[in-house]
Amino acid sequence: MLTANDPSRHTWLDVPNDSDFPIQNIPFGVFIPEDDFTTIGTRIGDTAIDLAAFHQLGYFKDIEELPDDIFLQDTLNDFITLGRPMWRRVRNRIAEVFEANNDELKNNEEHKAQILFPVDKVQMLLPVFTQDYTDFYSSMEHAENVGTMFRGKENALMPNWKHLPVGYHGRSSSIIVSGEDIHRPLGQMKPADADTPVFGPSKLLDFELEMGFITSDGKHLGERITTDEAEDYIFGMVLFNDWSARDIQACEYVPLGPFLGKNFASSMSPWVVTLDALEPFRTASPEQDPEPFDYLKTTGDRTFDIQLQTIIQPENGAENVVCESNFKYLYWNISQQLAHHTVNGCNINAGDLMASGTISGPDEKSYGSMLELTWRGANPITLSDGSERKFINDGDTVIMRGYCKNENVRIGFGEVKSKVLPVIE
Repeated sequence: MLTANDPSRHTWLDVPNDSDFPIQNIPFGVFIPEDDFTTIGTRIGDTAIDLAAFHQLGYFKDIEELPDDIFLQDTLNDFITLGRPMWRRVRNRIAEVFEANNDELKNNEEHKAQILFPVDKVQMLLPVFTQDYTDFYSSMEHAENVGTMFRGKENALMPNWKHLPVGYHGRSSSIIVSGEDIHRPLGQMKPADADTPVFGPSKLLDFELEMGFITSDGKHLGERITTDEAEDYIFGMVLFNDWSARDIQACEYVPLGPFLGKNFASSMSPWVVTLDALEPFRTASPEQDPEPFDYLKTTGDRTFDIQLQTIIQPENGAENVVCESNFKYLYWNISQQLAHHTVNGCNINAGDLMASGTISGPDEKSYGSMLELTWRGANPITLSDGSERKFINDGDTVIMRGYCKNENVRIGFGEVKSKVLPVIE
């Protein structure tokens, strides 16, 4: 049973109002606490919980199948391989121990000193080791906007777009955790008035508002995962900023697609929110026309109502919300993405990342990239300090936040945040 999600549950830990991390969330991450060792943990409110110490001190004693060293790893990968029933049992047990009327740990000051840390005193690390990273292109509004810019409204969507979730194999080695800065990339660009490319720093550096899901081990090579099975192979979700150098990308993408314009950096939020925690926020996907092939058909509500926003913060300046979108706008849902990814027999591994592609909504405020928000720079955004942005400047920090909320509970993802530094010459 999914007891961790009980909306009436309260905790003996302090949880600020409108926290992304109430006791009903219980995400998973990897961090270094004050004594300088790496541990797997969770978070309730502003308290980071060391699950290695929690386990060693006997609080998982009723889950005998849980390996002794499972939370002593520097990634979540081994824990993910245990599968969804075990993830659920662990979340349920954590919720039980931190329930307001449970005194097991509540009154044990010695144990609390070993298990609990202020979240602002720990260093968050990448939660998973990602062998493979796939970036989809699943927002119809985004695809139509970009297609309109470059091909005209009549040819905005490519002929294949409504028949399959378009994706490409990205670079996993340059995925970074929130808080790490990036440098402006170098590459070849072809100015509109030039006959040949030039080389230099990207002038059109952009963010892409995305979310990603983390997979468990899949089936054997040659076997496929169906849409009905897909969620059993998805551990959880993160916020994801897939940085893009638009001018470098435009110069290189024919005939094989993105390369240097994408592979220099992608930023991930540190806490992985499980699909179980998102269960109360299921909603219907957009209607699909034409009807997809049988292997892509889904039943029931297969996406989630996740409110998203992107903020630009100039150096030493205030935060400026430039985009407000929602995960539910995606035309292709995560079950369809995973089913399509494996329909040819492609295997997946624990810790693999599948990103949604830019998540744009139906109105201009919900466009998930500067390319769309400024319409290729034709309509600059004015920030609160009076400065204008066509794309992202050096010194700018881009922040993405996301959460679900109903009348009972708010479940959030925290934030993914990175600052743009000048190019390394």
